[in-house]
Amino acid sequence: MKLFNIWDTEGIKILDPGLGRYINLNERLIPRTAGRNTGVKFHKSNYHIVERLMNKLMIPGHKGKKHKITSGHTTGKVVKVYNIVEESFRIIEKKLNKNPVEVFVKAIENSAPREEITTIEYGGARYPKAVECSPQRRIDIVLRFMTQGAYAASFNKKKSVVSALSEEIINAYNLSINSNAIAKKNELERQADSSR
Repeated sequence: MKLFNIWDTEGIKILDPGLGRYINLNERLIPRTAGRNTGVKFHKSNYHIVERLMNKLMIPGHKGKKHKITSGHTTGKVVKVYNIVEESFRIIEKKLNKNPVEVFVKAIENSAPREEITTIEYGGARYPKAVECSPQRRIDIVLRFMTQGAYAASFNKKKSVVSALSEEIINAYNLSINSNAIAKKNELERQADSSR
């Protein structure tokens, strides 16, 4: 069984040992479970990784507590997001001549931050403190950075969200600083390093 009835996910290897359990590449024709796994602990791990990307694409505008960016793509319509992801995967395959799911998984591995900062209050004063990221959160952060980068590149601009998303994934795959996810990862780890 192939994803979108086009791409095979069987031979894809996840090189990051921490993320192996949390990137689900089970055989799936259509990456859509409609929340059937929500009663299970760590239910996100049971979702296909492409489905998690699709779910993030439906709400890319949240930055902190403000809903900064909204557009016609963020209506929660699954078919619209399904077409966006499929078309961007086709562009990735055309540009790199590789399996786009494999490229996407490698892009996640490349741009997943290992550390972040949290604020601790000690004697009335607040201090930033470096903490390690859990694997599930690493993937969540990467997908959020990717979707926000794609929407920032396409919102109120001539570039379509399909080409913006494919460029974001390709740049993250190539470890390019033009990728929003890579740039944010470097910034997070630099802040964590300075507040250790």
